[in-house]
Amino acid sequence: MSRPEARAPPAMQTNARLPAANSVPASRQPPPPTAEDEEDANSYDSDDATTLGMLEFSLLYEEEKNELHCNIIKGKGLKPMDSNGLADPYVKLHLLPGASKSNKLRTKTIRTTLNPVWNETLVYHGITNEDMQKKTLRLSVSDEDKFGHNEFIGETRVVLKKLKLNQKKTFNVCLERAIPCPQEDIWVYSSFVWLFFQLKDDEEAEERGRILISLTYNSQQSRLIVGVVRCVHLAAMDSNGYSDPFVKIYLKPDMGKKAKNKTQIKKKTLNPEFNEEFSYEIKHAELAKKTLDVSVWDYDMGKSNDFIGGCQLGITAKGESLKHWYECLKNKDKKIERWHVLLNQNNIEADD
Repeated sequence: MSRPEARAPPAMQTNARLPAANSVPASRQPPPPTAEDEEDANSYDSDDATTLGMLEFSLLYEEEKNELHCNIIKGKGLKPMDSNGLADPYVKLHLLPGASKSNKLRTKTIRTTLNPVWNETLVYHGITNEDMQKKTLRLSVSDEDKFGHNEFIGETRVVLKKLKLNQKKTFNVCLERAIPCPQEDIWVYSSFVWLFFQLKDDEEAEERGRILISLTYNSQQSRLIVGVVRCVHLAAMDSNGYSDPFVKIYLKPDMGKKAKNKTQIKKKTLNPEFNEEFSYEIKHAELAKKTLDVSVWDYDMGKSNDFIGGCQLGITAKGESLKHWYECLKNKDKKIERWHVLLNQNNIEADD
């Protein structure tokens, strides 16, 4: 069964000016580089004579579904990393720029081989045409070590704007060494980027992820059916770098106690898949007067849940949110899916 057209709104832009780096207050300094960043940096091998091996993979961007499919096929002639002359390789994907765990995917590990065959497809959801124009995909191969740190073997990078829409492209490339920046440069760069987004947050709403919503008006039953499909790239709210997200929807005004619904909680993820539907009994003519509040929360046991982000659909909305609502009103009995940006502005009722 084919999925309806799903499009995401463009990311927000800012014209904020950046002051000198030394103007950052000490109390608001960014965190130092992560252990994972340092592991990649410290794994640099200066032996230019070493052959790192080959990696074969294919990429396909499905514009209609806003999906980037990454098929990791196989490796060949990888550099031996273990005492037995073999390795336990896996491939990690990282969408750049972006430090969140939601931007990272990885394959399974293939044991004791220098010629691994994965044939594994990893999918990034909610990828817009704008993302394809400005992002780069990093593919790195590492050796898994059960009793120590995983060891970096080699990497390659693909500038996504070079891909043709809806056309699969296969790559067979030599792995390269990661050439790290000095830690001082990493710190300065991190401070610069962190300050940029702090200023952006102060001046306008910040994107906190994206959500795929479906709307259907069932004319026979006089019901609005709202589908919460999935979220991607959610902001991490917990100390482990993840969240325990769930979604609340609220059709207002004057819908009574049945106006509010919530999904199940998905543990430790920034890319949750819900696939839940909720229905509201309402006359078609009344929909033009309603607003649908959509909010994503991080569940915290024993204390107040954290607001991650939200959006509003309805006749008072703007852009893609208004367009989605209008298409639902216009096309009875047709399911219409759209991606929506989650913003940190909490115009939603307090969590209960």
